[in-house]
Amino acid sequence: MYDADMPMPDFQSIMLPLLREIGQQESVTTKDVFENLRNEFELTDEERKEKVPSGKQTRFGNRFGWARTYLKQAGLIRYVQRGVYSVTDEGSSVLDDPPERITISFLQKFPKFIEFRDKKREKKSSPKSSKVLDDQTPEERLDSANKEYREELTTNILEKISEGTPEFFERLVVDVLVAMGYGGNRSDAGRSIGQSGDEGIDGLIKEDALGLDIIYIQAKRWSNVVGRPEIQKFAGALQGQRARKGVFITTSYYSSGAEEYARQIESRIILIDGSMLAELMMDHGVGVSKEATYVVSKIDNDYFDLE
Repeated sequence: MYDADMPMPDFQSIMLPLLREIGQQESVTTKDVFENLRNEFELTDEERKEKVPSGKQTRFGNRFGWARTYLKQAGLIRYVQRGVYSVTDEGSSVLDDPPERITISFLQKFPKFIEFRDKKREKKSSPKSSKVLDDQTPEERLDSANKEYREELTTNILEKISEGTPEFFERLVVDVLVAMGYGGNRSDAGRSIGQSGDEGIDGLIKEDALGLDIIYIQAKRWSNVVGRPEIQKFAGALQGQRARKGVFITTSYYSSGAEEYARQIESRIILIDGSMLAELMMDHGVGVSKEATYVVSKIDNDYFDLE
């Protein structure tokens, strides 16, 4: 039993109890697990209402969310349907011989978690991470924290996209392109997307508000790698339309062969993978909302030089 006199548990302290709660049934809703853990940790009314600095989320809810994200990325729990999770075989093995506490270090033994931490194939040197942090200035640490937050938010965005319908993904693609300045207005873009019907083309959108050029779109809500054949098929469809520009969007990623082919052909095809799609959504405010703004101040030397 959790010691009620202790401070509110951090997200690492939540992970093992969270895994146990989910493992008690074949599948369980996030809402039920969340309430059970609040009771298990014997949170006071004040602690249940305590907010993160932005004021838009409870502190325990925020930590619960990150604990669930890490367990999922390690492959210990899996998404069943909207708001419902179950324990995987790997998760069951952990519960058969549980550690005293599940931590980030413990999760490093799972390949899926290592892959999650090494996003965009950029290897991070874990043994040196604390040393690197010590060597950074406060401004650099803020930048590093922001980068890590955006990487983890990318994972959550792609998870939400996978939960939606194909129609939702189609609308999302339009919203992102319109937010970037393509397609004129939302109504025009909405009529364009999905209307083509040509093999290898999911839709088309205006390059600008006047429609001086058209961009053809292929959108794949996939989890597997997109290979060269898919890009070749799209390129062939563009040639059939005498089109010069295309955008291929996927929620997964591209093989090196697909990327090389897109660079070599005459038609201009932009490849947007899942990570880039999430970045564009964050940068253009699609499916995300601003939670907090931190102001970094510095000395105004001109003011003090007046003395």
